[in-house]
Amino acid sequence: MGLIREPKNVDFTVLDKPWTDEERKEFSAFIKLRKEQRRKRTVRATVARKKVIA
Repeated sequence: MGLIREPKNVDFTVLDKPWTDEERKEFSAFIKLRKEQRRKRTVRATVARKKVIA
């Protein structure tokens, strides 16, 4: 994967608006769900590897 460069004579700006409490809770729930899903996948992969090695 390469570095993405800014085109010449073009400026990118980012508007940073504060999150509402609802948005913050929604994002926290999403992150928690993704971490749980990733943990399950990692555990399954580890168990499968141990069975192959043993």
